[in-house]
Amino acid sequence: MKIFALSEGSYSVDASKKFIPFNPETDNAKERPASLFIHVNPFLVQTDTNLVLLDTGLGYKDTRDELWLHQHIRNAGFSPEEVSLVLMSHLHYDHSGGLVVEQNGKLIPSFPAARHVIQAKEWETALAGKSSSYHKEIFEALAASANIDFVDGSGELQPGIRYELSSAHSPYHQVFWIESEGQKCFFGGDELPEPEQLMRKFIAKYDFDGRKAMQLREEYGKKAAEEDWTCLFYHSKSITVGKVTYQDNHFTVAAT
Repeated sequence: MKIFALSEGSYSVDASKKFIPFNPETDNAKERPASLFIHVNPFLVQTDTNLVLLDTGLGYKDTRDELWLHQHIRNAGFSPEEVSLVLMSHLHYDHSGGLVVEQNGKLIPSFPAARHVIQAKEWETALAGKSSSYHKEIFEALAASANIDFVDGSGELQPGIRYELSSAHSPYHQVFWIESEGQKCFFGGDELPEPEQLMRKFIAKYDFDGRKAMQLREEYGKKAAEEDWTCLFYHSKSITVGKVTYQDNHFTVAAT
C-alpha cells in the first residue's frame, strides 16, 4: 500500500465560511480577525486492487485552469482517470469541493469513472440546502452523471475496506479503514483531523456532538497505537501521515 498526501495548503475561515488562502510567510493572521485557520489534505491510497481518494479538498484550480487535485494526483504518478474509489467522510465544502470541476461554465464530476461512497443521509442533508457548510450545486451536478454508492450505517465496502458511521463531527459522518498487503490505514475525516487533537482533551464547538468526538478521538488513538494503524490527518499542518503511540496516558505521533 502506498499513501500520498495531496496538500492544498492553508486557509482562513471566518463566520461567512469563505476559505481564503493563507501563506504564513507573507500573510498576517491579525489582519483576519475572528478567523479559524485550517489546512487541507485529501489523500490518495494505492492498494493492490484500487486507487482510492479520501475526500476531495476545496476544488480550487491552478493558474492553468486545472483542478489542483488533478495536478496533485499526476504529481504522485497517476492519472485522475485511474481513481477507482472516492470515499467521502462527509460533505462539508472543504471536503467535497473537488468532487466536481467547472468546464465551459458547467459543473461536471471530477472523477466520472470512479465509484463514490457516501452516507445516504449525509447526502440528503447536503441536498436539503439548509446549511452553508454544504454547497448544494456540487451534489446536484454529481447526481447527474456520477457513479454514487449510497451506504447506510457501518459495514464492509469490499474486502479490505471498511466504513463506520461515527456521527460526531456531522450527524452522518463516517470513517474508513483500508487494509492491503498487511498494512492498515485509518482515515478519521474531521473526527481525527490532526495529531494535536490526540494530545489534549477538549470539546469543539464546531462538532455536531463535541463530547462524542472527543471520546472517539481517544478511542481511535488507542486502537491505532495498539494495532499499528497508519493514520491520515486531513487538517494537519505538519504530520499528515503518521503512526500513533500511547504510553503513560499520553499520545505521540511520528511521521511515516
